[in-house]
Amino acid sequence: MQEIVGESVARRLVAWGVDTVFGLPGDGINGLMEGFRRQREKLRFVLVHHEEAAAFMATGYAKATGRLGVCAATSGPGAIHLLNGLYDAKLDHVPVLAITGMQETSVLGSHYQQEVHTDLLYQDVAEAYNLMVTNPQQVPGVVDIAIRHALAKRTVAHLTLPNDVQVAAAGEDPYRHVSPGEPPMSSPIVSRPPLPAAQAELARAAEVLNAGRKVAMLVGVGARGARDEVLALAEALASPIVKTLPGKLVVPDDHPLTTGGIGLLGTKPSEELMEECDTLLMVGTSFPYGKYLPSPGQARVVQIDIDPSLIGLRLPVDAAVTADARLALQQLLPMLQARTDRSFLTRYQQARDVWRADMAALEDPDRDPIAPQYLMSCLDRAATSDAILTCDSGTIATWAARHWTIRGGREFYLSGNLATMAPGLPYAVAMQHAYPGRQVIAFVGDGGFAMLMAEFLTAVRHELPIKVIVNNNNSYGQILWEQIVLGYPEYAVRHRQPEADFAAWARACGGYGAKVTDPKALPGAIREALAHPGPALVDCDVNPNEPPMPGKVKYDQAKYFTEAFLRGQPHKAATLATVARDKINELRS
Repeated sequence: MQEIVGESVARRLVAWGVDTVFGLPGDGINGLMEGFRRQREKLRFVLVHHEEAAAFMATGYAKATGRLGVCAATSGPGAIHLLNGLYDAKLDHVPVLAITGMQETSVLGSHYQQEVHTDLLYQDVAEAYNLMVTNPQQVPGVVDIAIRHALAKRTVAHLTLPNDVQVAAAGEDPYRHVSPGEPPMSSPIVSRPPLPAAQAELARAAEVLNAGRKVAMLVGVGARGARDEVLALAEALASPIVKTLPGKLVVPDDHPLTTGGIGLLGTKPSEELMEECDTLLMVGTSFPYGKYLPSPGQARVVQIDIDPSLIGLRLPVDAAVTADARLALQQLLPMLQARTDRSFLTRYQQARDVWRADMAALEDPDRDPIAPQYLMSCLDRAATSDAILTCDSGTIATWAARHWTIRGGREFYLSGNLATMAPGLPYAVAMQHAYPGRQVIAFVGDGGFAMLMAEFLTAVRHELPIKVIVNNNNSYGQILWEQIVLGYPEYAVRHRQPEADFAAWARACGGYGAKVTDPKALPGAIREALAHPGPALVDCDVNPNEPPMPGKVKYDQAKYFTEAFLRGQPHKAATLATVARDKINELRS
């Protein structure tokens, strides 16, 4: 059988080590799908229910494995649906290749049905490499180039193939040549060795760090794989370690050197630490929220990042080190003077212990409605030591940040910089494909789950034993509290009754489903779901009036909170009662 361009594309993906493509067919990619069919023994096509989920799956796969994620969608509306998940990949710097269809070249420009010029649409999201293939001879060379750009630059690359090109004979030469140009010839190889730091940059960094008296470390997901080096450096500098939310997995939460997260979802000790430190070492992060970083001029800053364009984005930097985080820290450690004065670290370790006791006090099993903190703590206690937790954006990210404990081989993933709703479930599907022997759990809100709930059916159909825990407050909780913190009463953020029963949906799909409204039934339901051999879901009704309080309440935040109540905030009695109960529990701890 003559090879067509669609098969040439599929063969090249296999040559690059790609074994999975997430997508949804359509008449705009029938030639590509035929190529996938012909390579089905080597290339698995995961059929999803929404193209947005396919892009999230490719992104989640890339985040968890470090390998290339690949998604495919048809022309027009299918390609448009991919965009949100692709922006998640771009903003979090992970390699993804998107392949889309295009109308036949003979009808382009004629206002044909579903004629969307995806190469123009994708100009921003796939700025590293974005091409419409117009000649069979371009393939497989441009596939290599696209993949190489995605891997080398840790971003999104895009190829769109018109229908007629997809089904053309591979290598066909349809045109008369008028220039000395030749079709691209390539190989499935990329060179991206870990980059060591330059000695001059290391010397400057060591000078700054050795001069500091109150040194803090801020680590992000770019320091993943450098856990031992981060801990060794912090020990030498007597430095507390603060973690960004995507960097939560870098250091165990129960390690004595860390004070936990930073930002609105972070801890009070971490926030106060940033306000006091005189030296800050940033590793693998360009944390975007400047209000939670030291004031300009307060602290001298050393920043280590593999991407030099991300250094100095938030604060003036005294020493810039462009390097792989693990190698740079290994090189830097012998150049540092070990601290004998550990009073700064000790003080924040004590503050961290108080914070942890306060958080534990909020995991109250006697509260009704169920406290979301208790829901997360039940899951934390029951999950395996190497479990992967995926999380949606919203209040659930607060509960996961503070009550999901990184220990052993546990991991944690969410949409970091895009902070989009709904990736938790698709991430879990992709990561279970990548790691079939590990426990993979999606911790999602009712709002995000409702957006892409059909992908639970995808898990059932592919026999993926993912576990889904729905934090159901019948509202868009984060938006609700953001409105209040601005000083406005909430508006249009709670759904009308009745509340959804997502457990019934899970059972209808053929999976395990449990609805929980009684706190006494929650631990057992969690254990049963985790023990179930197939896909399982626990839909837990939680207190809708539980505020995700910042680690340290500022005057302006309290002022606006009060103004919102004075302006007619509904549910204020229940909210105030919840806040009061939380404070009483903290005082008892």
